[in-house]
Amino acid sequence: QVQLVESGGGLVQAGGSLRLSCAASGIITSINNMGWYRQAPGKQRELVAAITTGGSTSYADSVKGRFTISRDNAKNTVYLQMNSLKPEDTAVYYCKYQAGRVGYSGPIYYNAYWGQGTQVTVSS
Repeated sequence: QVQLVESGGGLVQAGGSLRLSCAASGIITSINNMGWYRQAPGKQRELVAAITTGGSTSYADSVKGRFTISRDNAKNTVYLQMNSLKPEDTAVYYCKYQAGRVGYSGPIYYNAYWGQGTQVTVSS
């Protein structure tokens, strides 16, 4: 089992910044993938950014150049620095953790866990 505790959401004006944090605890594999997803009212949950233990990152096109994901493997914590926020970034942001193992052609991820979500509201 893995528990995820998120923090850092809130209300900010357009153009402002916020930093989200997500700390994982429990049975943490040495290979894992952590990321941030978001869900706005009436919309599907979507990937915002993800990062592996090796530091490989991926971003949604809508946040490239504005958001930066990073992690501290010693603390099992992932961060999302959000700059130049826009009203359309308003959503509940969820942290996701996936355990991993070595596969024949690369890491294999399994057993996804989700945080409780943190609200980010960007006013115009």
